[in-house]
Amino acid sequence: MRVLTVIGARPQFVKAAPVSEAFAAIGIEELVVDTGQHYDPTLSKLIRADVGLRDPDFSLNVGSGSHASQTAQMLTGIEPVVLAVKPDSVVVFGDTNSTLAGALVASKLNVPVAHIEAGLRSFNRRMPEEVNRVLVDHLSTWTFCTSQVAVAQLGSEGISSGVHLVGDVMRDATERFAPFAARSVDLAQFGVQANTYAVSTVHRAENTDDPSRLEKLITLLGSWPETVVLPVHPRLREALRTSGLSLPVNVRACEPCSYLQMLALVTHATHVLTDSGGLQKEAFWLQTPCITLRDETEWVETVQLGWNALVGVDDALFAKAAAAIRPSQTSLDVYGDGHASMKIAEILKESI
Repeated sequence: MRVLTVIGARPQFVKAAPVSEAFAAIGIEELVVDTGQHYDPTLSKLIRADVGLRDPDFSLNVGSGSHASQTAQMLTGIEPVVLAVKPDSVVVFGDTNSTLAGALVASKLNVPVAHIEAGLRSFNRRMPEEVNRVLVDHLSTWTFCTSQVAVAQLGSEGISSGVHLVGDVMRDATERFAPFAARSVDLAQFGVQANTYAVSTVHRAENTDDPSRLEKLITLLGSWPETVVLPVHPRLREALRTSGLSLPVNVRACEPCSYLQMLALVTHATHVLTDSGGLQKEAFWLQTPCITLRDETEWVETVQLGWNALVGVDDALFAKAAAAIRPSQTSLDVYGDGHASMKIAEILKESI
């Protein structure tokens, strides 16, 4: 049995690592295509090294560009690989342009698609990721869901065949790597000590491409009573340059972090302030309160359980969330038991 996995962005490297290990453990041959959607070394090579992800079998080196040009290059790059490899399934993760391109090529060539992290919705069609995830779910033969909410959402859209509730592969990775990261990463390199700072990330187009919204967001970070460690994503760096905005004195900017560095920062932080989807979940599993700088989230369970607050760039909501008391307990199993990767591998092996 042979599968072709299509990845290209930092979160997908993390998700792919435990899944690739599970494939190998039960004898599934896997070939990997890296589209090169995240081409910055700190967003690719460092992350790969942290999670032990081997080099891809095929590298497309697409890089940045408009959604149309980037996706088009991926389509023309992935198609000959699928034709040459002749996989039994194409495996895609999440909601990026790489995800959509892999699913489109496979479906046009009548190769079954396995979508890991299916059924998620923000219900905001202005987000390119929302369009991608909806389309990919409807193209997929197997939809692997992180929670019952995702299963129910697929059902509401008429998708019931091939739906599997397996949990979240990112929990597999977090449980494996977080203890090592907490012990091995020295916070002194960021100029902070444990439990005296917040960690933040800002990268989504809705926050970086609107100068007015970006200014409000930066003001919020400046109002935080502690140091804010902010690994600066290339998109944010460019937005700051073009807008002329400056970071507040309490915001400590640094280069993008490796996966282990970010896990350590989240583990020892008082709060996470982010517009990242993956970081919301990592904060949840590491039991660090999260304030999400977006107006909606795909990870509604983290909000319902009190570990995550949606504030957008509203200063009143931000202040309220900052003053909230940390939940005393929660059910971490809402996203599975930490064995999602093996469940996916076993289902595919039995189904093909």
